[in-house]
Amino acid sequence: MSGAARTGRGDRDAGSAQPSAARSPNLSEGGLIGGGVSIDELVLADQPERWSALGFLVRDGVCQLGSVRVRLAGDGPQKGILSWSLRGLRGDAVELDGLPTTRSQGAPPPPGGAHPNGVLALDHVVVVTPALDRTVEALESGGMRLRRIREQPTPAGAPRQAFFRLGEEILEVVQEPQAVVERDGGPDRPARLWGLALTVEDLDRAAEQMSPHLGDARAAVQPGRRIATLRRSAGLSVPIALMTPAPERKRS
Repeated sequence: MSGAARTGRGDRDAGSAQPSAARSPNLSEGGLIGGGVSIDELVLADQPERWSALGFLVRDGVCQLGSVRVRLAGDGPQKGILSWSLRGLRGDAVELDGLPTTRSQGAPPPPGGAHPNGVLALDHVVVVTPALDRTVEALESGGMRLRRIREQPTPAGAPRQAFFRLGEEILEVVQEPQAVVERDGGPDRPARLWGLALTVEDLDRAAEQMSPHLGDARAAVQPGRRIATLRRSAGLSVPIALMTPAPERKRS
């Protein structure tokens, strides 16, 4: 992960594994334009009303972020991102190192517009794994194209990160620190869908609207971008960060 990734326990505003600024500008290298894997839908264990209260448009339990549908399944025994559906997977299997995955044959919907809070789209999805190389191999076998592996630790201790493009979005795969791997049962555990980063048109305005639930904005790793994370007080089960657009994506 190229941002402040953390894979331990604690308040999400301090971070268990904060999403980072990893968006790459060239769509032609994968995803929809390149004919590769793309995200159709994410299923989250959240109440639609909580998202609506934060200024998201929700219709029939679905919040559309760009061309990705986020289905809000409500509270239950499981928390966080419950599953995802992907287009363009290779072969018949959907085994992606334990990530709950279904195959989608649906065409992407027309991109959704800006939400009342200024959120424009999904920037990236974060996966956390105790065994990065194993997870990367599984994702590549499913047809995902590895863009790069970052062999440098983040400030919070995640030693390595891998990046894939899935349509217009980035998939960021974060290696747990060794201490976390040992603490939580070793490297044989599956990977898990962990968090989301969303692109917002005006981060300062979003902070005012979501106050007091959005943490302080800070510089993102990618030059020209800023990032802030939603606090636990927002009542969501998924770690979420808001990011300013990449400079080339800002509206004129």
